[in-house]
Amino acid sequence: MHTKIKAIIVEDEPLARSGLESYVRDVDFLELCALCENAMEANNALNKYEPELMFLDIQMPRLTGIDFLKSLKNPPMVIFTTAYPNYALQGFELDVVDYLVKPYPFDRFLKAVNKARDLHVLKNRENAAEEEASGYIFVKTSSKLERVVLEEINFVEAMENYVVIHTNQQKLITMMTMKSIEEILPLKKFIRIHKSYIANKDKISSIEGNEIKIGANKLPIARNRKQEVMDQIIPRNLP
Repeated sequence: MHTKIKAIIVEDEPLARSGLESYVRDVDFLELCALCENAMEANNALNKYEPELMFLDIQMPRLTGIDFLKSLKNPPMVIFTTAYPNYALQGFELDVVDYLVKPYPFDRFLKAVNKARDLHVLKNRENAAEEEASGYIFVKTSSKLERVVLEEINFVEAMENYVVIHTNQQKLITMMTMKSIEEILPLKKFIRIHKSYIANKDKISSIEGNEIKIGANKLPIARNRKQEVMDQIIPRNLP
């Protein structure tokens, strides 16, 4: 499963900007945050939206895409878009994800964004592995990032447009999706049992029918997940 990748477009030509916008909106794992005509607008969008991906034109007035990228301390993933193929080597020296030469068809665009998605998922998994080794994760609340100790989490519950992390001490409301929190929780300890629930395997006290019990809470197991849940929780040598 993949979270949506927040993206911005930086392109000074209206037709090229409109065409790229159409491509981005056709990809379900991309979330378009801003359309920018120049590097200054892009700089504001980076600060405001903190996107994970930037589609960046190279030839722009006042400041080129290459010079703009060099000026950034912590740039997002970048896919260059340009009519000039002679910049390709310089682009890859800046460790960009891909380099699209205009006019590019949708299948070539899709290949580039799939590469960005794979890199995004890999980075999330690496971060999750580091956090698991530390014994905690950080989750987004309304105003800050909050540290949560993994051992204290009983289960995670989806509630409309937000997610609730249940511990013995509190119910922590986070501004994250179930997909995004599932990606940062270690698979060794947590399992998705239902579209609305992720359970800490160590906290499960019993399983009866299509329900598991954690403390005083009974949580449903989705029918299509029942076998996976049983395989992960019940020891294989149990009669």
